[in-house]
Formats: sequence, structure tokens, C-alpha cells
Amino acid sequence: MSRTLYTDSPLGRSVPEPTGYDPALLYPIARADTRAGMDLPTPTHGADIWNAYELSWLNGRGKPIVAMGRFTFPADSPSLIESKSLKLYLNSYNEERIEHPDIVRQRLQADLTRASGKSVHVEILPVRPAFELSCQALAGQCIDDQDIAIDTYEPAPERLRLADPAGVVREALVSELLKSNCPVTGQPDWASLQIRYAGPRIDHEGLLAYIVSLRRHNEFHELCVEKIYGEIMQRCQPQELLVYARYTRRGGLDINPWRANHGPESIGQARTLRQ
Repeated sequence: MSRTLYTDSPLGRSVPEPTGYDPALLYPIARADTRAGMDLPTPTHGADIWNAYELSWLNGRGKPIVAMGRFTFPADSPSLIESKSLKLYLNSYNEERIEHPDIVRQRLQADLTRASGKSVHVEILPVRPAFELSCQALAGQCIDDQDIAIDTYEPAPERLRLADPAGVVREALVSELLKSNCPVTGQPDWASLQIRYAGPRIDHEGLLAYIVSLRRHNEFHELCVEKIYGEIMQRCQPQELLVYARYTRRGGLDINPWRANHGPESIGQARTLRQ
């Protein structure tokens, strides 16, 4: 069942380590409540891709197994999962004896699907091959080197404007300067941001100033990406738009939401340097 308040959330308070497998540790938050008051265009496609780097259990003989987990939550699932609760839930596997990784995958899929309200895709990646996953920057033109003055660090969608309303371009733009804050703890969330669009050319200076204006904004990762998507769509009206953020790892987890008005051929799973 989804919660709408964070008073009983494990985030921001001391919680004892779990002593055994416990799916009740998962803390769902209703997406509808987090989106309340956001009068913005709604994306028709999207997902939240979580990478879990601290996944472990015991095999049938008591030997520890370590792996990396990847969980893909549909953006239209009724609930998102509070991140600390997911970490605690994953920690509840640490002392469990489980014969085969596929049993872990099936259990994770069942529990995360039940908590979020829609089918979650789960992958279990062995650690040794995962070491071979090299870091890569998000593909696209980085807009961060523009020499512009910025003095606004609260959301300023009015900074978004078109450079050329007449022409139609297709661009992939990237910034490493996205920062927002956790709405519960106030701790900073850092991300690399990719914006792919087709339509009238978006002014790059205004886009960079807009991205930086979110620096003091308090929002969950998923909602921050939806806000960026909605405000670009509302003010620039591209024919196609995809917004993808890869957030810095925290507590052994990174969260990578994307939102679009079309089904992209590829999203890309390469970790950035800060992940």
C-alpha cells in the first residue's frame, strides 16, 4: 500500500539493520501525491532505472554471493519506492541462504512489483563481468562551457526560450550541472542530464540557466526529471522530447529516470564517471 506522508519513512532517521529477509521494509510513495500541483504536460513513455551495487546473499552452503542488481520501474507505476527503504530491503538478503541467483531475481521481481503496483524488470549481473562496464559520458553536445552569468538558483522555467522558432533541428544536449535536493533530508542530489529533442532550436544559454536554477529545488529524482520534461515541453513545444538523468550513487544505489513523448530506440545504460 502506498504512503502519502514521510513521517514513518526510514529516510532521514536511524533504523536498525534488518536481521532477515523482509519485504515489508519497502516503503512505497504514491506517484499521484508527489505529482500533485504539477500542471505540466505528462510524458507518455519513461522508466526509473535503479542500479544496486550492494546486493548479496548466501548460497546453499553458506558462502556469500555478491552481485549487481538492475531494477527498471515503469514511470506509470502507481508508486515509487523510497530509496533508503530499498537499501534496507536489499540488506535483508545478506544472511539468507538461496540456492540460485534466479530465485533471488524472482523474489526481487515479485516484491518490487507488489510494492510499486506494476511489473518491474529485474536483472542480476555477476560482479566480475560488471567490472568490465566502463564509465562513459552521456552522448551529446555539452552546454556547460558557455560563459554566462547566473544568479537564480530557484526554479526559473522562464529562462527556457527558443533560439530559432522557424527552423527544425534534432539535438542531443548534455549538462553535468544538475543539482537538486532530497525533499526529506535536504541532502544534495547530483546528476548528469541528457536532453534529446526534435523541433524549433532551443536556446542553449537559457537552457543552461534553467538547469542551474534547480540547484535549491527540493524534489525526488523522478519528479525532478518530470518537471524538466514538462517545462521544456510547455515552453519550447518540441515535436519529440526525451529527458534522461543519471544521478550520482548514494548508499550503493543510483537512480536514472527518463521521460519522453515517444518510444526511443535506445536509452543507454553506461555508468557516468560519478556513478
